[in-house]
Amino acid sequence: MATSVRASADGSPPPARPVPAAAPPGAPGTPAGPSWRSRLYRLDLKATPYAYIAPFFVCFAAFGLFPLIYTGWLSFHQVELGGTAQWRGFDNYTRLWDSEFFWNALRNTFSLGVISTVPQLLMALGLAHLLNYKLRARGFFRVAVLAPYATSIAAASLVFVQLFNPDYGMVNQLLGQFGVRHIQWEADKWPSQIAISTIVTWRWTGYNALIYLAAMQAVPGDLYEAAALDGASRWRQFLSVTIPSIRPTILFTIIVSTIGATQLFGEPMLFGGGLGVSGGSAHQYQTLSLYMYEKGWQNGALGQASAVAWVMLLILLLVGAVQLIITRVNRRKLGG
Repeated sequence: MATSVRASADGSPPPARPVPAAAPPGAPGTPAGPSWRSRLYRLDLKATPYAYIAPFFVCFAAFGLFPLIYTGWLSFHQVELGGTAQWRGFDNYTRLWDSEFFWNALRNTFSLGVISTVPQLLMALGLAHLLNYKLRARGFFRVAVLAPYATSIAAASLVFVQLFNPDYGMVNQLLGQFGVRHIQWEADKWPSQIAISTIVTWRWTGYNALIYLAAMQAVPGDLYEAAALDGASRWRQFLSVTIPSIRPTILFTIIVSTIGATQLFGEPMLFGGGLGVSGGSAHQYQTLSLYMYEKGWQNGALGQASAVAWVMLLILLLVGAVQLIITRVNRRKLGG
């Protein structure tokens, strides 16, 4: 210690300490390398999460990604059932653009979506608002509103076919009491679409009502107490507190219902019976899904059917983009 101090005082650097040489691996006194148990543990820790999620990605690749890519490939070919594929480029898409039946199916899909989604969501909001109160046997009512959703499409459609029968249906008999006579629910365009939208509304109103109810129960009670102190009525509280608080949920149900309306298939097909695939004698309620099915499995034009499927996918992507834009605008308004 004294030597190093004197060396520093003279201006010369202190002598460097000798560095011990590294011992060869396996020498006595050196720590042993990681054992096979620790290596196996590290491998298990890293690989186990991927092994758990691997079945999902395998199923998605087999039943989701591959059909999507293969359908896109078919949409650029002329393919007949049991035949070979011939390259046609965008010919299938240009045929759709010039097809009157395609535009008719697109209009029917839009009109059916509007007249089934708007009343459905409005009634679901009302039901959820009623179920949010402390009612007797509200557990029973919450289960009861979900019963139509648990009913199969085939059973519900067959029942409504009988109800809307133009000759002996109960709906025509009730309307006859008010002077409305003999409506052709299957032959005319708007009556048939109203009947089909009634089936859709009946099946999905309770499902959306429970989604709204879950969102309403998450609204803080302090907001309602503050609104009541300010003299707001129950209706004003519903408009000024409940609706703004569950706005993201409402937007979610609108998007999901729009996607479901775009893919509407079972209800119009079963409602029309033998003419269900063509959407009636005049294609008055043929949707895009029915048009795709008719092209692919009745006419055997798999290439054109694949083009219809990809057009539906583009429509759904457009709907998703609109949802994203609206969500970002709402977050900016709320300061999020």
